[in-house]
Amino acid sequence: MTTEALSRVFAALADPTRRDMVARLAEGDATANQLAEPYQMTLQAVYKHLRVLEQAGLVTRPPGPQPRPVRLEVHVFDLMDNWIERHRRRAEQRYRRLDALLAEMSGDEA
Repeated sequence: MTTEALSRVFAALADPTRRDMVARLAEGDATANQLAEPYQMTLQAVYKHLRVLEQAGLVTRPPGPQPRPVRLEVHVFDLMDNWIERHRRRAEQRYRRLDALLAEMSGDEA
């Protein structure tokens, strides 16, 4: 996943309504009308949110007439998880080096 694509995913998930839609789609496919039910917004606004999620690659809708199911693209989460895990490991390595240095310094003073 490119840096630009990853940025689009994180930007799409920055909105609480879109995060909620993604959480609901994790339970199963839904139509735009079904996704719109809990929100006090127009269907047009729901479609705008879906368009952002689609552009980020988080959801897909098959071509054809309405109603079309919205499907969560799980592989995007695997790519995000890999990115997060790589940076988590780097941070943990830095903290281990710092811990070792601090232990060495406290051992020298004793």
